[in-house]
Amino acid sequence: MDVATITLVLVAVALVVDLTVRVLALIYIPRDRSPTAAMAWLMAIFFLPYIGILLFLVFGSSKLPKRRREKQREINSYILDVTEGMDRVRRDHSWPPWLDSVVQLNRELGSMPLVGGNSVSLLVDYDRTIEAMAEEVRNARRYVHVEFYILAWDTTSAPFFDAMETAVRRGVTVRVLMDHVACRRTPGYRRTTRKLDSIGVQWRLMLPVRPLRGEWQRPDLRNHRKLVVVDGTIAFMGSQNMVHRSYNKVVNRRRELKWIDIMTRLEGPIVTGINAIFITDWYSETDELLTRESEASVPDPTDDDLDCQVVPSGPGFEGENNLRLFNALMYYAQDRIVITSPYFVPDDSMSYAITTAVQRGLHVELFVSEVGDQPLVYHAQRSYYETLLRAGVRINLYKAPYILHAKHFTIDDEVAVVGSSNMDIRSFSLNMEVSLMVRGRSFVAALREVEQSYRESSRELTLEEWDRRPLRARVLDTVARLSSAVQ
Repeated sequence: MDVATITLVLVAVALVVDLTVRVLALIYIPRDRSPTAAMAWLMAIFFLPYIGILLFLVFGSSKLPKRRREKQREINSYILDVTEGMDRVRRDHSWPPWLDSVVQLNRELGSMPLVGGNSVSLLVDYDRTIEAMAEEVRNARRYVHVEFYILAWDTTSAPFFDAMETAVRRGVTVRVLMDHVACRRTPGYRRTTRKLDSIGVQWRLMLPVRPLRGEWQRPDLRNHRKLVVVDGTIAFMGSQNMVHRSYNKVVNRRRELKWIDIMTRLEGPIVTGINAIFITDWYSETDELLTRESEASVPDPTDDDLDCQVVPSGPGFEGENNLRLFNALMYYAQDRIVITSPYFVPDDSMSYAITTAVQRGLHVELFVSEVGDQPLVYHAQRSYYETLLRAGVRINLYKAPYILHAKHFTIDDEVAVVGSSNMDIRSFSLNMEVSLMVRGRSFVAALREVEQSYRESSRELTLEEWDRRPLRARVLDTVARLSSAVQ
């Protein structure tokens, strides 16, 4: 064949391959995906077919490997067995009439029961929170379970590492889990792992991405949980990582960014539920089921009357547990909803839940940061402001240079949720998260005080101001919103 014929054949083959890719994409990609995510992937493949296909092969599946999903089902069944009979709460106080159905939803999705007789206190000072956790670790008698998305040994976290070392020297078993990719991206990773080795804790990486060792899954499926359990009697959980509040990054220090977080300190039967989350993740990473710790007696109820339920979520579960819980609570709310989320990129269902709440006559308020540390997420978040403002949602921008990293919301005066989960597509589908639902007026009142402190450090965004933003910002927001749907 001459050169012209060969060229013609190659062009024909390329066209057939291109058409085949597009047709197969139309058939395969929309399966088991939201319409928004499917459309975003199809656009990427249709405009950039070969690059789009490559990206889809790496990032297209939001599921963990089959073996990990099987482990999650195994541990869910185990949790149901060991928590049988725990879901008894006192009924000598008023309950919202809709709460039972939400409790059942959470039990069905995440296997954890609602338990009464708990004490929950809020910790909002960054350094003092680390010291509070360190103090409990220093006093541990049997074991300490530590799990953080980011754990780094630095000047801020040094007291906690010292406390772990002290505990180990006294014969206490200290187990540590930390997310592989997140910690690798944080300055001082090698220094941190050497420190863990030197103090003698048992530590493992969560969701490691090491193909040469046969450890592989979609690289942006991450374990985003933050919790500490001491002797099965005291627990901490919330939004704060174990790292300096600048995350030790040069760009953050240059911008003088400082993180604002919230953690909860828990006592009572709910600690067993928090510990079960660690046991689940330890089993996933090590194949070791901590039977002795999981079957220990449930802590006695405290004098407080707070009812609590742990809600785990992530790609190891069949449904988006946190999204279902959040939406259910927003539709049940009768008076007000106050949301705090550093990365607020809701899917369509949550957008409807929030705007519908305003149309039902509720007061709906959102706290977000005035500045962002992740440009793509920051601009995607901003793309929702106009719709929210026009619906009547009040948006408060926490003033720079602070990053409001706390994650919680309150429903009326009875129910609140606090934990590690953002209100964005990543936390709904790609991250392993843990949330705590609390029923109790005293706890909601305490969170209201925290919300008021945010309000005093924020400025309210108006629709008039938002309409004056430059064209460049509008374009960036729109493009970022489109990319946020690719999951």
